[in-house]
Amino acid sequence: MPRDRRTFVYVGIKGCVVALDREVGVEVWRANLRSAEYVTVSWDGSALFAANSGEVWRLDPMTGSLIWHNELKGLGRGLVSVVSGAAGFGVGDVNMAEQHHRDLAQAAASD
Repeated sequence: MPRDRRTFVYVGIKGCVVALDREVGVEVWRANLRSAEYVTVSWDGSALFAANSGEVWRLDPMTGSLIWHNELKGLGRGLVSVVSGAAGFGVGDVNMAEQHHRDLAQAAASD
């Protein structure tokens, strides 16, 4: 049975995003991005984004697998800030995100 992503803490460090189990601090997965030191991480209740070296990634919050990547060509390799339009979610949206997560977990378990 897949873990529930609400129990993760997402950390951006040294070109990686690391998911830690919130209760015990154990590393669950690690996604390597670019080799820059600073990594911006943004969670909006349903999507996990990471950015560094002028690029943005969307990662699967349960596995760290790449969903998409944008090199933001022509904008340089500087520090990147990330905010999702879904970041202003309310209680109903959190419940919808949790239900979406349960649906994904059930689909993955049946594969």
